[in-house]
Formats: sequence, structure tokens, C-alpha cells
Amino acid sequence: MWFRICLNRLKISKMKHGVVTIENSKYPKLLKEIPSYPKRIYYKGSWDTSIFENCLAVVGSRKMTTYGKQITTKLVSEISNAGITIVSGFMYGIDATAHKAALNVGGKTIAVMPCGIDMVHPQHQKSLYNEILENKGLVISEFEGSFPPAVWTYPKRNRIVAGLSKATMVVEAGEKSGSLITAGLAKNYKRRLFVVPGPLTGLNSQGILQLIKNGADIVTSSKDVLASYDTIQFEFPKVSSRLLRLNSVEQAVLEELQHEPMGIDEISRFVKTSVAKVGTILSFMRLKGILLEEKGKYYVNSTRV
Repeated sequence: MWFRICLNRLKISKMKHGVVTIENSKYPKLLKEIPSYPKRIYYKGSWDTSIFENCLAVVGSRKMTTYGKQITTKLVSEISNAGITIVSGFMYGIDATAHKAALNVGGKTIAVMPCGIDMVHPQHQKSLYNEILENKGLVISEFEGSFPPAVWTYPKRNRIVAGLSKATMVVEAGEKSGSLITAGLAKNYKRRLFVVPGPLTGLNSQGILQLIKNGADIVTSSKDVLASYDTIQFEFPKVSSRLLRLNSVEQAVLEELQHEPMGIDEISRFVKTSVAKVGTILSFMRLKGILLEEKGKYYVNSTRV
């Protein structure tokens, strides 16, 4: 294990890096169309112009909910599996979840940094930074070296995220979310703007509702997004409840949780089974990947069922 870690670190340290200027034929064509394109892009990873052919920007709240994480993973997994490159801003929350979902299905992803190309920001996501580079992804920035992030570098980063992409998808955004900046830029660049609806009462839905009022397209499935691209639509495979071979109580639990997330006491009341037995059932269903649990509530794993 120690040898493998050292080997990976050596590979990262030797990872190809460089700069592509606006005069270079390898400069992304779509990015060149925006009015404030960066004159140079610093990068780490494998610069292959094909990675820029069909890009989708995925942005959203840093304070994502469990629903936000689930739906981002589901949609991005399907979209990435269809050959679309996922572009995001590498922040924790929706950004990081989008990058990870693409990597988990062997897809392509580009992280656009608000700082110099040699700086990992946020620092605790160093493993994600390395994973992107190890899997033929790109880490890019218009800032070189260890240039630190600042309040003004984030909007500049956002214009690159939107500029590289044929469409932008927003998942969870508060009333004053920075994701609204990226959404506004996408609209100014005359690119498609998609939003994933959430509960009307949720704070992370308020920005989404603004975008819907202003004409953004609502995403009901990955097919809505894929229809904007010249690519084969792909439906992420699911396992039907019949093939999961659930007993009657497990099936009842699944059906209740498909309506809304619940805690163990609520589930016990609805399926009329003791808390002890329900606890065992929930543990089993989590092991099979059918359910997820966070903060005492259980959710159906939408990428599995």
C-alpha cells in the first residue's frame, strides 16, 4: 500500500502540465466565443482537444442536501456515461460530487480552479485533485503557479466553466448562490441552461426557482440534458425490486422510502414491524446498496433502484 501511494505521488509529480494560449490551435473553440475569454490557460493532465467537444457545466450549492448529492450522482453518472465531459469548479458540495460521479463511471471531467494551477483549493480535496489527473482528466486555470484564490477570482473562474460548456446544469442554489453567476453567464453566452427542481420550501431551491421563472429548462431526467448533445442517449441501468429479491417487509420499507426519507421509528410505524427488526432490515438493505443513510434518515439509492 505504501509503495502504491508513493508511486501514485511520483506519477502526479511527473504529470504533464503547460499553458495553451489563445493563438494555439488547441485552445478550446467554444471558450474562444465568449467576450471575455482568457488569453492563456494553464493546465495539468492530458490536454486532448476531444475532451472539450461535448462539455456540460454542473454547478450548485456548497451546502448540498442529501437529495442534492443523490440527484447529482444519478444525473451526472448517466450523462457522463453517454460521453459528455463534466466541467465544474472543484469546490466542495455539488462541484466535488459532480467530479466524483463522472470519475466513478470512467467518464471525463475538467476542474476549473479559482487559483493557481499548482494549488489544491480546497486543500482537503487533494485526493480528488489527484484522481482527476490519474484518470485522463484536466485541472485548468487562468492563474499560474500558486496564485491564491480571492473574492474576485471565483466569478472569473465561473465564466470559464460556463464558456467551455454547451450547457449548464444547476443543482441546488440558494437565493444568493454563486452558482447563479455561472447560470447568468451561460445565458449571456446563449448556451442552454438546465435546473434540477427541489422542494419549494428548501433554502437551496430559492435560486433554482428564480432561474425557472426566468426561463431555465427543468430537468426531469438525464435525457432532457442529453437531447442537447450529438451523442447517443444512455439510460443508467437499474435493478428492479423484483430482481432484488426482497421479502414482503423489505418491499414495504422500500415503497415507503420511495415516497420520502424517514427515520427508523417512522419506518417501523408504517410497516408495522418492531424497531429492532426494522433496524436489521435497514442494515441489510444498506449493505446491498439499496438504501443510503444520513443524519438518522434513510433514502432510496436512486442510482440502484
